[in-house]
Amino acid sequence: MGDILKRIEDIEAEMARTQKNKATAGHLGMLKAKLAKLRRELITPKSQGGSAAQESFEVAKTGDSRIGFVGFPSVGKSTLLSNLAGVYSEVAAYEFTTLTTVPGC
Repeated sequence: MGDILKRIEDIEAEMARTQKNKATAGHLGMLKAKLAKLRRELITPKSQGGSAAQESFEVAKTGDSRIGFVGFPSVGKSTLLSNLAGVYSEVAAYEFTTLTTVPGC
């Protein structure tokens, strides 16, 4: 645990002395990612058991979101939308026929 705290301090010090501009944006982003990983390890340490370790990531749930389906013709994009969201788009029996989109539920 002391090693993790030392590494966190080192990364924070490097971030403080790094100038913020376009040239250093990538470097600062990598430092922020390392810092987040170390803080996560500090909160939930890695298990020493014999089971296989699983990697995961977290995404903050904030605000509204928009999604879009992109794909080849006649692969079921409208059908997927209908089944997932319970909304129905106007379609016909030939290609390129989704005429309107039905936003949200």
